[in-house]
This record gives sequence, structure tokens and C-alpha cells, in this order.
Amino acid sequence: MFQLHKRKLYAGIGLLAILIIGASATTQDKPKPNLKVLPKNIDHEALSKIMKEFNVSLGVKCNFCHAQSKTDPKKLDFGSDEKDEKNIARSMMKMTSKINKKYFNFNKEGEDNAPAVTCITCHNGKAHPESKVTLPPPPPER
Repeated sequence: MFQLHKRKLYAGIGLLAILIIGASATTQDKPKPNLKVLPKNIDHEALSKIMKEFNVSLGVKCNFCHAQSKTDPKKLDFGSDEKDEKNIARSMMKMTSKINKKYFNFNKEGEDNAPAVTCITCHNGKAHPESKVTLPPPPPER
């Protein structure tokens, strides 16, 4: 009788271990839909950090680039390319990457502290960067 309980205990522990291993294997980041510039294997934390930097740098919310879901209007469809702003953002990411690599040796060994051009360099918290400098009026003549 004790052997039967012992077998059930071991079987239960084995089943629990299988469930825990299976659950941990499924909690890995899901593939992100439609990534064309960012690495396809980027983890959720890194992607969220980049998106938040866009929010602050351009003074916008997620729906500036991401379209509303067709099935649930309360959600965004992050994989959709419906909004032009998303493709503009991709182009600008490529542009800043080229500038940083060409002029600042960015991402090369020993250059961690190199200056970098990012969204905020031009946007300064505005969705559309200012293209003209507003000069103050000249001082009055004496």
C-alpha cells in the first residue's frame, strides 16, 4: 500500500515538473509582427524601451504610428502598415543609423560614448520638427 502512494507521489511530482517546464517554455517572447528595421528577435523590454523613446522624442502616443485594430477598436494593430507615419519612422530609423555609423563611428568597438543622432535631436518633443529657426528681433538702435 505504501508503494502505491509512493508511485502516485512520484508521478504527481513528475507531472508537475512537466507542467512547470512547459509553462516556462511558452512564456518566452512571442515573435513580433512585421518588424522590418528592428531585429526580429528583440525582446519585449527592449522593444518597449525604444517605443517609449519615440513617444517622448516626438511627443506622441502609440496611435500616432500604429493603426487601430479592426477587430477590437480599443486596441492597436501593431503589425499593420496602414499608417504612413509607421513607414516614415522606419525610414528615419535607417537614416539616423547611417548618420551615426558614417559620422560618429557609432556601434564600433571603443565608441560607446560617441555622440549619436536620435529622434529627439531634431524633433525635440514635437511630432514634426521645426525646419526654420525663429530669430529674436534685433536690439533697438541707440
